[in-house]
Amino acid sequence: MRQPKILTTIRDYSWALFRQDALAGLTVALVALPLSIAIAIASGATPAQGLVTAIIGGFVISLTSGSRVQIGGPTGAFIVVVYSVIADHGYDGLVLATLMAGAILLVAGFFRAGRLIALVPEPVINGFTVGIAIIIATSQLKDFLGLKIANLPAEFLPKIVALAGEVPNSSLYAVGVALLALVLMVVLRRWAPRSPSLVIGVAAGSVLAAMAALPVDTIASRFGELPASLPVPTLPPISAAKLLELLPSALIIAFLAGVESLLSAIVADRMIEGHHRPNAEIMAQGYGNIASALFGGMPVTGAIARTATNVRAGGKTPVAGLVHALLILAIMLLAARWAGMLALPALAAVLMLTAWNMSEPDKWREHLHLPLAEKVLFFMTLILTVVTDLTIAIGVGVAAGLALRLLDKIRDDSGWTPRDR
Repeated sequence: MRQPKILTTIRDYSWALFRQDALAGLTVALVALPLSIAIAIASGATPAQGLVTAIIGGFVISLTSGSRVQIGGPTGAFIVVVYSVIADHGYDGLVLATLMAGAILLVAGFFRAGRLIALVPEPVINGFTVGIAIIIATSQLKDFLGLKIANLPAEFLPKIVALAGEVPNSSLYAVGVALLALVLMVVLRRWAPRSPSLVIGVAAGSVLAAMAALPVDTIASRFGELPASLPVPTLPPISAAKLLELLPSALIIAFLAGVESLLSAIVADRMIEGHHRPNAEIMAQGYGNIASALFGGMPVTGAIARTATNVRAGGKTPVAGLVHALLILAIMLLAARWAGMLALPALAAVLMLTAWNMSEPDKWREHLHLPLAEKVLFFMTLILTVVTDLTIAIGVGVAAGLALRLLDKIRDDSGWTPRDR
């Protein structure tokens, strides 16, 4: 079934439901705002492009989603591939690749490919996710430590060597701001889980930097003032050669968007005891990515952490996601100047925490005790993700996993179905 959930839930909608959805939407917006900016910066895009992605992509995904509570937006899983596409093809190349990915997802949803996630080996998903978390964390060390490195290598190992050599030159001011934000976020998440811990942490670090006139970078000092309006929809330059050149990147974006959104929907189902429509969800990612790209945004997908936040905050229907997107738009229109004052070390702390959560530390012991074949698959995917190209990591991981399955070398079938994440 490919019908969006909003068409089902709107039949019995009420003011009582709207109040719950509106409160949940506000909570998610406060979480999504700093995350969207931080993810955009880490991806080599601008903060404004991150906000546009959350607004346009988030709104369209909620409007067309096959889940009652799915929240769409830019996510950490895209950081590496987005950074790579921008570096190799420019931002226009990313927009075109995102458009292509959206079209691929629409075709996949139309042909009911939503159930195919069960064919992706769980060790590959876990290894890929942990690898991405490692890359995100290392990409934030420069801002977290306040390092002034003009040309930081893009490759992982040379980057680590360059960062290690500059650690003695770290800025105590930047580290202090980052640690204040990080400690506040961790403490609040533990002792006041319903509070907007990310916003409070980033705001506290940024206020400290501003009031004490600390020499740390802010969004405005590095990127200029945020725009107070949405861009006009436009198409990037398109040619047959460019389409062919960007096809591998588009396939990776489509794969990531499809897998992460379906995993998020599965997690949400378990939280609300509901059932999502996988093919409608895949098509929603297609619509969301096309819309985001038309407005100059980045790739978008269902975000597991924001979706879980929505459920915990009382969100009941896709209206909560629509409210979340509209509230981010209101902040962009009315408070762009204030958002420009956010300190980059504090935003780096947000992504450090995001990377930690993505790595799922509670499962590290489980990974080490996997059957030998699954353990090899997990670490192979992780290492390839970190030190080579994402296309290689996913392609080799999936191919090796399916070959092992066909050869019946992995005995436990439960390793091939999505687990709680």
